[in-house]
Amino acid sequence: MAGPALLSSTDPKTIKERIIKEAIGLGFDAVRVTGVDLPSSVGKHLKDAIAEGRHGTMAWMETRLEERASPRALWPDAQSVIMLGLNYGPTSDPLAALEHKVKGTLSVYAQNEDYHDIIKKRLKQLGRWMAAEFRCELKVFVDTAPVMEKPLAAQAGLGWQGKHTNLVSRDHGSWLFLGAIYTTLPLPTDEPEEDHCGSCQACLDICPTDAFPAPYKLDARRCISYLTIEHKGTIDRAFRTAMGNRIYGCDDCLAICPWNKFADEAREAKLIARDELKSPSLADLAALDDTTFRALFRKSPVKRIGRNRFVRNVMIAIGNSEDQNLLRALRPRLKDEAAEVRAMAVWAWKTLGGDPAPLTDMMKEETDATVLLELSS
Repeated sequence: MAGPALLSSTDPKTIKERIIKEAIGLGFDAVRVTGVDLPSSVGKHLKDAIAEGRHGTMAWMETRLEERASPRALWPDAQSVIMLGLNYGPTSDPLAALEHKVKGTLSVYAQNEDYHDIIKKRLKQLGRWMAAEFRCELKVFVDTAPVMEKPLAAQAGLGWQGKHTNLVSRDHGSWLFLGAIYTTLPLPTDEPEEDHCGSCQACLDICPTDAFPAPYKLDARRCISYLTIEHKGTIDRAFRTAMGNRIYGCDDCLAICPWNKFADEAREAKLIARDELKSPSLADLAALDDTTFRALFRKSPVKRIGRNRFVRNVMIAIGNSEDQNLLRALRPRLKDEAAEVRAMAVWAWKTLGGDPAPLTDMMKEETDATVLLELSS
């Protein structure tokens, strides 16, 4: 978005106050401002993580490193960064859903519409208003560019990055979606938030797969959110049992944070969990084909991983269910068109103690190496 240069007589403090008021009016729950420079340590931590391979197959993290570590490098004309938060606090404890093993558990953020679309629309509304009111230039971002939202949000004072690397807010706990506006407006900046984790390491202790090699360090290759969303193909045996009934993402390290006691439930109706996605039946999910998958997750972020990867996750959850009644839902997937689904269906079938005869029949016709490995192991 572009416009003529800002009039020199306009007071930056007043502009900032008006922007905050407008943003709150659009439904944002937190608004703070920071500068266009991040500490060099932020870029170093990112480079170290990539050098150690902790980003897994997320190759996009390797590209445009300089721009990711420096807002100024991404857009040299920017003079301020406005960080905005939208609360998505759940209506119930996400950890409680893990006890219902015949039901699937989706991350809180994925139980209704895609937050990217919701926030992007509001950022554009705010941006259009800013350009018209203050004749400035700006760019809006929500996970769409090499922008390090969490360090910027911490520097702006929206919260601090906890030992699990996610943002924690004194007002909203773990449940803040983030958006950013880079602007040519020279706005007064806010003070960073201090780290209030103290000696607590509940987020590290609860991780089912020990994905934190140290406080403030995450190894994505062990993270259930990464495994269920970003990782393609089959999932390593070392992590399958630990996944439990988590079929899209994992909220354990977020949900256990004691700062959540100050958090409110989401105000935005599009972020409140849909009934059919709160604790969906694993049997029903196992029957999804591409058409029914797309219909169920029409506006959800789940749609982007595709039916095959999602049903692969469902197969693992069924294997962890300890319920042999789910063998009926599992059996058709032994002949699924997707190799990753067949492979995980074989593992689940064996785990639940299913009749070996169908697997013997599969051995006669199966050609995929990953499926054959599961059949022979």
